[in-house]
Order: sequence, then C-alpha cells, then structure tokens
Amino acid sequence: MIHHITLTGRSIALACDGTVTTQHGAGGATGAVYVEASHLTLLHDMRDGEFYRTGQNSWSPSGWRRLSEAPMRIANEQRRRTADDAPWDDPARHHSAWMAVLEDSAGALLVGCLDGRTPRLRADTAVLEAFTESGDPARWVILPGPATAVMARYARELGESLGGRAIEPQSVWCSWYSYYEGISQEALEREIPQVAELGFKTLQIDDGWEVAVGDWEAGESFGDGMEAAATRIREAGMQPGLWVAPFIALPGSRAVRDYPEMFVHNADGGLAVAGSNWGGDYYALDTTHPTAQTYVRKLIAKIVHRWGFSYLKLDFINAAAIPGYRHRQIDREEAYRTGLRLVRDTAGEETFLLGSGALIMPSIGLLDAVRVGPDVAPMWENYASDDLSDAKAYNALHAGINRLWLGRVIGVDPDVVFFRHRRNLLDDTQMQWLRDVAEASRYRCLSDQMTWLDEEEKEAVRAFLAAEDEPLEILGRYRFSLGEREIDLTEAIEGKASAYPL
Repeated sequence: MIHHITLTGRSIALACDGTVTTQHGAGGATGAVYVEASHLTLLHDMRDGEFYRTGQNSWSPSGWRRLSEAPMRIANEQRRRTADDAPWDDPARHHSAWMAVLEDSAGALLVGCLDGRTPRLRADTAVLEAFTESGDPARWVILPGPATAVMARYARELGESLGGRAIEPQSVWCSWYSYYEGISQEALEREIPQVAELGFKTLQIDDGWEVAVGDWEAGESFGDGMEAAATRIREAGMQPGLWVAPFIALPGSRAVRDYPEMFVHNADGGLAVAGSNWGGDYYALDTTHPTAQTYVRKLIAKIVHRWGFSYLKLDFINAAAIPGYRHRQIDREEAYRTGLRLVRDTAGEETFLLGSGALIMPSIGLLDAVRVGPDVAPMWENYASDDLSDAKAYNALHAGINRLWLGRVIGVDPDVVFFRHRRNLLDDTQMQWLRDVAEASRYRCLSDQMTWLDEEEKEAVRAFLAAEDEPLEILGRYRFSLGEREIDLTEAIEGKASAYPL
C-alpha cells in the first residue's frame, strides 16, 4: 500500500507491506511515523542531499556522504569481511545498518528500526529502502527535523525498545598501543604503580597474554598466571581488565581442534571464515550450539569469578553474526545477542563489558559500552590507504564524532588518546582533537608507556583524568559543547590537516 505523508512541509510517498501510524506534534504537524513492516520504500525529494550511515560494527565506516557521490564502504573484500557486513555491501547505493538519515537544506529525515531481525537500509538520489534480512516484520520510525534532534530522539526510542544500562564515565589504561602482543608479566609490573599514581580507575591487559586465540590460558609471558595479574592490579587500587575474543578461534587452537561442531559452518560443511587477523583467517562460534554455550560460560566464569577480572574488553564479537549454518537457524543478529546474553548472565551485572568489533545497535541493553571506530594510531593519515576502517587517528576521530550521538543510549569508546610526543607523528592540535571527543564520550583511555612520558606529559594526564565531566550538548555534525566550552571539529574532519607533522 502507498501512503502520502507530509512531514514538516515535505511530502513523501511511503510504500510498505504493513501498517502505518502517524503521531502528531505541536500544531497538528506530523511528528513521527511508525511502521510495522518487513519492507518499506520511501520516495524522497532530496536528490542533492546527504546520507548518514552507521555501519554494522565498531570498525565499520560511519558518517555523511552526498547522495550523488559514491557510497561510503570498504572496498577491499577481505577487510570488508572483518570490518563490515559483507552480505549487504553495495558499490552503487548508499547503505546502512538499523538507521539512516537523509538531509538537505530543508531539514533531515531519519528512518530507523526499533527492533528487528538484521535491519538494513539503502538509498540513492530518489529512493530510500528499509527491510529486514529475515523478511520478518519490524518496528520502524520515521522522524523529521534537524539531524541532531532526530538522532537524539531515535537514541531515546532505541533505549526504550532494547533496554538500557547506566552509562558511567571510564578512565582506562590499556596495554595494546604500547606493547601490542608483547605484553608480559614483567612489563605489567613496571606499569602498574605509575598507572595507578596517575589516577586511572582501570588497567586493562590486552591481546598477548593468552596461549592463542581459542586457547584461553596464560601464555609463557605470564608465568604467575592471570589470577596473580588481576590481584596485583587490584592491590594497586585499580579495577583489573582483560581482553578476550570469546566468539572466535584460530584454526590451530584447542577450541577448533577439540570442538569443531560448535562453530558456524558453510554450505559445504566446512567451518565458515569469520574474518582475518594474526596472519590468517579465524572461525566463529555458533552461539546457538549447546557445546559453544557451555564453552562461553566456562570461559567467562573463569576470567571473572576465578581470576578476578571485572572489566572485559570483548573483541571481534561481530563474528557471532556471520552468515552460515548454525545448530539453530535463527536470525544472525539474534545469534549475536544470544552470545552476549551468555556473557552477561555469566559475568554478572556488576562486570563492565566493553564490545569491540561489536554490532552497535544489537549491543544496546547488554553491553556497557562499545568501541565506535577503528583502531587509532599515532599518525593522522596513511598515504597507502584511504580505507576509513584502517588504523589511523583521523579514522578514529571521524568515527568518534559521527557516532557521538549514541552516547545517549550506550557508552561510547572512541579509543585511546595520546599524551606522549615520543614515537608519535601527531601534532598537539591533532592530539587535542582526540582528547576532545574522549571527554565528550566520558571515556578517557590511554595506552602510552609510562617511560615514554616526561613529567610535564604525566601532569597533563593527571589533569585529563581528574577533570570534572561537563554536560554534553551536540550542536551540529562536528560541533558540541562541554559546559561552557564549545568544540568545533569541522576543520579536523573536513579540512586538510597535515598527515605527517615532522
């Protein structure tokens, strides 16, 4: 059925296979349109407008692109499999997960799903299409108005639909960007007292502590074991944090070798490849399989209740939603939420859960926070890549500011900031831009080795961590205020900042 609707002076034609309910605002104007349907098509008049997309997961490109331009996407097929939703990639049409915004000089129009089975959207210069992958009906909302206002309202309605958790400020020292996989018990013991002295609430050990991805025991570099590591962090007055990738395993791991049946399979009966890292491919747990569910429960119980870690960085968790054959053939985003429920129920409500590689909307109500961009790096640009999912400071900032609106419904982690000037190609302005978004997100995270910081830099870290959180107001795409201070990152996102300020 085709419906003709007027939204803030804009006439649209809406075709759908379900029901349409109009909500009127002040003065009788249409304030929102709610649709119960598996598929809807919107004929719009924004040929010269722009399209906002939020990708499927933490690393997926997000932001604005003119409708007449090529869509924002990851061109490399292998990288796309890891960092976005490959089945719905479209080289010709703009595409997004769960929601999208169209905007021109007359205002914006948001179309978003409030609950559904893998909802996706795509658009061109004349039509916006929204649908569920499963073909099952979903609840959609169409909101007219300024972009900042409709995104804020959509975030509130998502929270009401999916549930919400208290969003608490975080200050975290993470080992990754100093040590990468070289983190060790010896290095940790060097860092603990100085990290604590600077005022961090959490010290999180990142990848490198384990035997292998899929063999979740302490490796040789942690001879005293992970319980001892957590105890040392706690005795220094900080919350112990640990990186783990509970939904994936490498081909040679014990998990794959001993329990191949608990992984997602492909059509020929082999294990489905979920992505690539650590020099090769990795596989995804089938979170609907009883053996996989027992595996996840035992792993999380060991980390939280035996070893004593109360802050978990759950990485590569988008793997739980890859296409493939499962023990129970359910919607793949529901398979993802099934996995998160296992983790949450086992870890307990008091354990802080950060998702990286997390499906953004399906994490709401289950995770405390999500990474909202790709890995940062101590360089602004990389001349060898224009991929918005690659590790560089510009990409992290671009994603962080474009997903800042999500902070109304889930904690947002824009990744670490830098205070060191050693081993760093960023200039002071670029480092301040990263800190501004971290302050706005109330997620202050650092990874600088203490020996890389001089006394002046350490004092700056202390001030950064001790600063009182100011009320955030989003004023525009790249503008926001923190209390009385207004920050405009338009130059950072749209300008021509120096890539290598040497």
